[in-house]
Formats: sequence, C-alpha cells, structure tokens
Amino acid sequence: MVNVGLVVRIVAAQGREEEVAAFLEGARPLAVAEDFTPAWFAYRASRDTFYITDVFADDTGRQKHLAGPIAAALLAKAPELLAEAPEIVPVDVLASKMPDEAPAGAVEVGLLVRMVAVKGREADLAGFLEGARPLAVAEAFTPAWFAYRAGGTFYITDVFADDAGRQKHLTGPIAAALLAKAPELLAEAPEIVPVDVLASKLPLDPAGA
Repeated sequence: MVNVGLVVRIVAAQGREEEVAAFLEGARPLAVAEDFTPAWFAYRASRDTFYITDVFADDTGRQKHLAGPIAAALLAKAPELLAEAPEIVPVDVLASKMPDEAPAGAVEVGLLVRMVAVKGREADLAGFLEGARPLAVAEAFTPAWFAYRAGGTFYITDVFADDAGRQKHLTGPIAAALLAKAPELLAEAPEIVPVDVLASKLPLDPAGA
C-alpha cells in the first residue's frame, strides 16, 4: 500500500529543454533500482515544463528517495539545466490504483490535475477523491491513478497507453463528478494538464523495459 508521495515541478532553462527530457528518461534505471519506490513517473507538460511524481509506503521510503541518486543528480544539474529551483511538494496519497499485472504496453500519456479546496471544505474534497477509487479501478484503459493531498491543495495523476484512453477518462464518471462538484468544493477551476510520459516505473514493470 502506498501512503505518501512527491509531486515535483521542473522548468527547463531556455535552450536546455531536450537535455532535461533526456535526463529524466535516463533516470528510470535509478528508480527501478529503488525497491522502496513502487511507482515513479517523469512527465513533459510543455516545451519547458516537466514533472516527476512518485509514491512510497511511508515517509522512510520517501526520505531515502530524496537522499538518493535521482534527487542528487537533479539538484547537481539544476544550476545548468533549470530556469528555477525544482518545486518539490510532499503529498499524502488519498487513494490509488496500480496494476495487478504488467500492462500490455507502455504508458505514453497522462494527466496531472491540480485542485485548491474552498476553505473549510478540504475534508469533503478529500472524501470525494477517496471515493473515486472504485471508478478508476473500473476503467480498464487507466492502468494507474493516484489522488494526493498537500494541505489545501489536491492532485490527481493518471496514465494511459494512448490519447484515446485519456480522452475516455476525461469524458468518464470521475471527470464528470469532479466538474459537477467544482462550484461547491473548489476555490478555483481545476488545472488539468495533459502530459507525455517520458519514463515510468510501475510495480510489475520488468527491470529492463
């Protein structure tokens, strides 16, 4: 069971975007080697904006990861490759779906959704996201889905084999319920960011995939 995680936002320096992408793609073997990191994803959201998300059983695993080779290499490269310091957000995992068997193909695209709760409605939004898990489990085209909390800010991340799966999810029951609840629970419209998956580790991935 995963209980905590990280959401990391990275902005590349002008002209260094492809080097950042290559760095993140090359970090996958390091993530695979961490048995305390069951799932890890590197995403590209735009020409210069990237994300890493990962999950852990407990804060001990998270701290090991933050003291490990991926974080060390990223911080060492930051002055050269990044426009600003990476934004590292520790999160609690409210709900998750991970595959029971190895996905039939690679995950290629995803979504990162950021939400800010209306003050005083944080517990209601957390309960909504916890309750959305059965809907995610029912989606065969959504191999992995996570809902996170960082204080009054919440995130959903999920991944898909292709854009057809992503579009099915965006027109499915989780998105419909979230948009219906938004005026009541959210302080602002949810920020929905389509991303490309540069590299990923899921629990049943073969080490060399």
